[in-house]
Amino acid sequence: MRKNNKYYIRKTHRYLGVLIGIQFLFWTISGLYFTWTDLDEIHGDHFLEEASGKKSVNSQSLNLLSDTMEIHSMELKFLNQEAYYWVNDSVLIHAESGKLKTKITEEEAKSIARNRIKAEYQIKNVNFLTETGAHHEFRGRKLPVWQIKFDGAESLKAYIDAKNGDFQTVRHRDWRWFDFLWMTHTMDYETRDDFNNTLIRAFSVFGLLTVSSGFLLFFVTTKRKRKKKSKKSQKKD
Repeated sequence: MRKNNKYYIRKTHRYLGVLIGIQFLFWTISGLYFTWTDLDEIHGDHFLEEASGKKSVNSQSLNLLSDTMEIHSMELKFLNQEAYYWVNDSVLIHAESGKLKTKITEEEAKSIARNRIKAEYQIKNVNFLTETGAHHEFRGRKLPVWQIKFDGAESLKAYIDAKNGDFQTVRHRDWRWFDFLWMTHTMDYETRDDFNNTLIRAFSVFGLLTVSSGFLLFFVTTKRKRKKKSKKSQKKD
């Protein structure tokens, strides 16, 4: 292979290495973090109290529902020890009185969160969220919600559905680190959740080209060294 070819291979390998080197570093760091962390801790399970035992309600209370209501779905829920029917994924009806409950109040949301989060964490403040951005830690979930913030270095936050009182999830410092590194790993800097975006596909191809050019450069330079050694040995002879 001519000298010019080796020069271009070396130059291509060099610039490709600079181009994708930083991203390779992010992939390596994030991959190490993922393999060395406990997913249960990332999910925040260690902040939660164990769920209480099964509860029941008198089935005769179903008769309290309006005969004119067309029911497509119904689920029994317990909000602060009170039984409710969650009807058609939109309406809460008290199981004993049949009264309609239009929303979850701030105090009810705090009580729900307080019952699920371990007592060592104290409530700091409460926010009512009706919208979230593409990078928000509660992105892609049902709104509106109550966001309950707790004291502590973990920056713990609990999210309570403002319509049916469901305890949705918790977010904390380690989860946010995981989320940020996941964004750098997937290279989806808009929603963080698309692993098939154009950017990561392009960098994957560049990575393959970089490795290939490295192997080719190694082969070419090794072949040249062998020729030099062969010529030296012939001169000695």
